[in-house]
Amino acid sequence: MTNVAETLHSVLDPAGAHAQQIVSLWDLTIWICAAMYFLVVAFTVGLLLKRRAPSGPSDRALKQGLIVWTLAVVAGLAVLGVASVRTDGALAAPFGDAPLHLRVTGHQWWWDVEYIGGGDLPGVRTANEIRLPIDTPVRISLASSDVIHSFWVPSLHGKRDLIPDRPSEIRLEPRRIGVFRGQCAEFCGLQHALMGLTVIVSSRAAFDAWYERQAAPAREPTSAHARAGRQAFMDAGCATCHTIAGTAASGRVAPDLTHIASRRTLGAGTLPNLRGQLSAWIADPQHIKPGNRMPAIDLDAPSLQAIVAYLESLQ
Repeated sequence: MTNVAETLHSVLDPAGAHAQQIVSLWDLTIWICAAMYFLVVAFTVGLLLKRRAPSGPSDRALKQGLIVWTLAVVAGLAVLGVASVRTDGALAAPFGDAPLHLRVTGHQWWWDVEYIGGGDLPGVRTANEIRLPIDTPVRISLASSDVIHSFWVPSLHGKRDLIPDRPSEIRLEPRRIGVFRGQCAEFCGLQHALMGLTVIVSSRAAFDAWYERQAAPAREPTSAHARAGRQAFMDAGCATCHTIAGTAASGRVAPDLTHIASRRTLGAGTLPNLRGQLSAWIADPQHIKPGNRMPAIDLDAPSLQAIVAYLESLQ
């Protein structure tokens, strides 16, 4: 699937230009708050020690201490205020042209990911997984089809809400190769916690090779078992909701399955994309992720195994 390294889900591990700005503001806040804390402690201890002296602190010393403390607080807050405004302005700067444009739509509870083509570049549609080339500005148009969601990949950027009928945008500039977990960060229903997203940042060459494969239609099944699985997929009504490019399956209300075998997870990060988990998901998706919109389908064992074989061939 991919040989890039796994990365922890952490806002303090920046791998993008915007995430680095957020962490820099965080670091500055911590240092200023720590300095204020130690200054308060030192000032308090100094006053206590002076009060124990026979003469006590002079009015002038108290006044000087108060002035120093006030100036220190004002200076610290001023630095934080300026840094916050500058960071917020940088994160909200108008979007310029970006070589890569995506449209991400939040659904209960999965992500529809569409690469907008143009010119000689074909469009590509996938789900719950975003692949990006390193050191490339990426513009992502965000939308929601049902309730409020929030797009958040902490290692690459801050949160951005997806509000129905109110399109928004976010810009990513990945600076490090790796696999970064994203998550819906706005409670959106029963399975909110199982609405994950994987962002894979790779070299430009690896990304281009992946994109070329994704733009191609589904492979023709090479085995009788997989061909039987394709027919069972159509007969079971799966094509009503799902798309598999190059076949009669053209549904748009569920994830595109054209290259499902190349993805890392199933059910928006709920399960690893392995044969046993895929079989369990098809057999009873409501048991694994209650409330999702995929109904359980009454399949006999041979049909289920054939469908799994077919889907596993869709690299």
